[in-house]
Amino acid sequence: MEVVERPVVLVVDDAPSSLGMLCDALEGAGYTVLVAADGESALERLELVVPDAILLDGLMPGLSGFETCRRIKADPALAHVPVLFMTGLSETPHVVEGFACGGVDYVVKPIRVQEVLARLHTHTRNARISRLARDAVDVAGMGTAFVDTQGRIAWQSPQAARWLAQLGPPGQWPQALAGALRAGATLRVATAGGTRLSVRNLGTATLGETMLLLAQERGGASARLSEAALTPRETEVLSWLAKGKTNRDIAEILGMSPRTVNKHLEHIFEKLGVETRAAAAALASGVLD
Repeated sequence: MEVVERPVVLVVDDAPSSLGMLCDALEGAGYTVLVAADGESALERLELVVPDAILLDGLMPGLSGFETCRRIKADPALAHVPVLFMTGLSETPHVVEGFACGGVDYVVKPIRVQEVLARLHTHTRNARISRLARDAVDVAGMGTAFVDTQGRIAWQSPQAARWLAQLGPPGQWPQALAGALRAGATLRVATAGGTRLSVRNLGTATLGETMLLLAQERGGASARLSEAALTPRETEVLSWLAKGKTNRDIAEILGMSPRTVNKHLEHIFEKLGVETRAAAAALASGVLD
């Protein structure tokens, strides 16, 4: 029997008893509901669990909802969690502050339960998709970064952030990466850790930003993998292959058919110049951890 994971939502309000109907509706819609009566209690709960979304009152005794949101967004482990304000503060300055401190939505009380459910569903789905997409390349042992039209880092995945930090202060990153900003270029940069960072230009993404694919090279195998120019999906397949997974295992993990996995492996073998699974796994072992 398949176990379906219930998304978790944290409701933060100084009068939680008044939200009984909403909490019942959330439970009925398949959410696991956690409740905190103030900002301090909410932050304590967040030390134990990372919810899929937070419904947050703006006006509470002690730590306000806006300051609570700022603290949540300042924590890298929680920054991805969507915060929806649900408050009686309806003036424009309050709404502006709600978004300025990191909220993704703003609902004015008295709330309409079905509307809150619809907004919550959209934001939790988008946040989960965004997080999976941004972390996918990191899982395969690589990182991604986006550079805007001014040569500034617009966004970087967690793995890319760790590697880019080895290039020195953030102000030096564009200079170090300048050679990779030509379409189709691949740049190799020496890092403070004594390794080389391979930076491949994947072309222009949204808003004119340039998408860069980063990989750390530790030796001949790393260079060979980088030069093979595997696609992100092929890299994921190879990563799981190196961990000893079968085609069926990889298919279930990545949400594709075993036949599609086999096709990816054919392309991988050709690009790496190997003929067997064992040879490909040996090449990737220790590189795509």
